[in-house]
Amino acid sequence: MFLKKFIVGPLETNCYLIADEKNKIAAVIDPGGEEAADLIFKSLQENDFSLKYIINTHGHIDHIIGNKSLKDQTKALLLIHRLDAPMLINSNKNFSNFIGKEIYSPPADKYLEEGDKISLGELYLEVIHTPGHTPGGICLVTDRLVFTGDTLFAGGVGRTDFPGGSYQDLQRSIKEKLLVLSEDKIIYPGHGPDSTIGKEKERMERNEL
Repeated sequence: MFLKKFIVGPLETNCYLIADEKNKIAAVIDPGGEEAADLIFKSLQENDFSLKYIINTHGHIDHIIGNKSLKDQTKALLLIHRLDAPMLINSNKNFSNFIGKEIYSPPADKYLEEGDKISLGELYLEVIHTPGHTPGGICLVTDRLVFTGDTLFAGGVGRTDFPGGSYQDLQRSIKEKLLVLSEDKIIYPGHGPDSTIGKEKERMERNEL
């Protein structure tokens, strides 16, 4: 498995390129900065990867801003949970208007749901629906790791004070969907450093989350 992290945009969003090195099939998760498309495209060329999917863990502007450029360059399919899909094409809902810009993404090519498996050759990403930060927030799980978007960070959790956020839903998602995973599973969040399920479970038990 190939995995590379790019820190992009003014909010330092973690954008991930993941690929099956044997079959050269790749996906990008959360291209959240204007520079993300160029960085990803360069890495695709360097590794001779074909980008099959652009996956958004949720619809906020700092996770979707590179969608259009990447899709234009690669024709990859854009995936997001159906409940966050309207955010792609609405600057009020994706909050780009709050930063003084009206930024839009192409619409989704496919809506994701709980339990969906995204195939990258012999590598699979399983979709977990984790509402709370947004109604359609998702996490993506493989054997060794989980991409948690803005649901769970190293030492913190996603904000719930935006429209559509719910603290109760977020806590439920974390406790019932994420902390039940293997404790050695590595967390790759939407912002900040990596962690593990075990470390975040310990923090929650100490009421630090």
